[in-house]
Amino acid sequence: MDRNTTIGFILITAILMVWIFFVTPKPEEALQPAKTTDTVTPVKQPTETKAELPVVVDTLSVAKAKIDSFGAIFSQKTSGSNDVMTIETDKVIAKISKKGGNIVEWTLKEFKTWFGDPVQLICNKDGGDFNLLLTTIDGKLVNTKNFYFESKFQNGDLIKLKDGEKFIVDLELTLQNGSSKVIRQYIFENGKYSFEAGVKLEGMDKILAGPDYQVLWENHLNLTEENSVDEAGFAYAHAMYGDELIELDGSSFEETKIEKKDGQTKWISTKNKYFASAIIIKNQPGTGYHLEGISHHAPNEGIIKKYSAAMKVAFNETAKEENRFDVFLGPSDYSILKDYDVGLEKIISLGLTWLIRPISEYFMIPLFKLIHLVIPNYGLVIIVFTFIIRLLLHPLNKTQMASMQKMQALQPMITELREKHKDDPQKMNAQMMRIYKEYGVNPASGCLPLLLQMPILYALWSVFRSAIELRQANFFWWITDLSNPDVILTLPFTVPLFGMSQLSGLALLMGITMFIQQKMSIKDPRQKAMVYFMPILFTLMFNSFPSGLNLYYFLFNLISVVQQVYMNKSKKGQLVLEKVPEKNRKKGFMDRILEAQKKQTSGHSKKKK
Repeated sequence: MDRNTTIGFILITAILMVWIFFVTPKPEEALQPAKTTDTVTPVKQPTETKAELPVVVDTLSVAKAKIDSFGAIFSQKTSGSNDVMTIETDKVIAKISKKGGNIVEWTLKEFKTWFGDPVQLICNKDGGDFNLLLTTIDGKLVNTKNFYFESKFQNGDLIKLKDGEKFIVDLELTLQNGSSKVIRQYIFENGKYSFEAGVKLEGMDKILAGPDYQVLWENHLNLTEENSVDEAGFAYAHAMYGDELIELDGSSFEETKIEKKDGQTKWISTKNKYFASAIIIKNQPGTGYHLEGISHHAPNEGIIKKYSAAMKVAFNETAKEENRFDVFLGPSDYSILKDYDVGLEKIISLGLTWLIRPISEYFMIPLFKLIHLVIPNYGLVIIVFTFIIRLLLHPLNKTQMASMQKMQALQPMITELREKHKDDPQKMNAQMMRIYKEYGVNPASGCLPLLLQMPILYALWSVFRSAIELRQANFFWWITDLSNPDVILTLPFTVPLFGMSQLSGLALLMGITMFIQQKMSIKDPRQKAMVYFMPILFTLMFNSFPSGLNLYYFLFNLISVVQQVYMNKSKKGQLVLEKVPEKNRKKGFMDRILEAQKKQTSGHSKKKK
């Protein structure tokens, strides 16, 4: 492998390291959260006005205002019965409270937290979530979470849905005049991670001011993963503003990050690594959005990002108005989110929108799911997936290997030239280019296949890091969770820069296969350091990657080694170096280099004269 190939490898490594720097949480912070999210208390609190994380600082911050600011017409509804009913489907167990008409618990039956409990997404320390913010004609802002609604259900009622059954819950807030009502309706359907919500305002035109009211998701989703820092790295708030996806990253510990706009809004969302909440307006576009986010320190030096989201909805100050919403609380599964047909699947991080995401979205994910229809074990799915990708990339890999073989065969000639013209680098390079041209060898052809594969490798990186299918998916032996590193050894020290304190078995195997690959391909004595440098570097970099991703790279390298051995030993793979006849040579890359060098040499000669 010559200097150009070496430079190509170094460039690829640099690209990978820059990519990892931007998309991977800082390793030195990667520690575990407390077992339950209810006990998480920030070590480092922001200022008092931001610690509570109000939904909006300009118009919504008073959503947490005191009861005495509600006005007389609302005050009689600030006490009542806090009855809770339960609706159970085959997907979720939901609990609804008469106080605020809130969703106080939302448990996913098919998913477990890292410590084995069912995933419960609602952060219910403030009583629940999914509230309304209303503006009265006298300028008061009131949050419906502070009022007690009336409903037919009794405390402890349990409704179980089967097959295609539906169940409707009506909650009514009748104000002091008897004719003004806020009615909230929830429609639950078996088999879904969402419910349909209706908001009816009757006789509120003399009480509420336009031009809008707001639907709120005020609290972050509960932690579900062992590594809170890694989970926080995937936590964002989103809004679909027209056809533009707005993303807010609340990564600051010092101040609340805010993103807001007025205009057509289709939905708002908050998410962590594997789960999401979303409010989707159905009958008309919203009139704006407001997102907020801030980071807090958690126990054991963990991190938790807290988000709030609000959508503005038009209020035309008429006697009767109604809006319908889909409220989603479930897994960030690409197929499930896509079924809502509003672009909700875009909240899943699948790489650069203009290059990587299309590969992930339209090729990687469909192929992955197609294989899983036949093979239930995701470890075996990855193995089959690897062989298919390797087969598709075979022409590129074959070209790369053939080019490397030619470069190895030319190595004695190149070494001889270097010795002969060591005092005249210009002449040495000219002679090298001439040899490359005579034998039809392009020194850059070994790097080009690698560069062409980079988008596919990045797409794999994106899919495997965020695929909920791999979450807690067992393979065999020590590989018990394909979404986490497969730790085989805890080190008594931490590797500087990489923050590595544990050793991944698959990352080590990947490094070993890369070493064998390098040993077979690098013959230039001056490049022997690359044989050791690249495998060690990639092992350290990949050590914190999900085991599913490392399983893919290990198998990919292993197949490459087998293919290289086969090509080296088979008669078809034996290389016979022959000069390309002048009449068969096509003018191309090498000719342009030679011409440039001739011009440069000619210019130097004229200057000497």
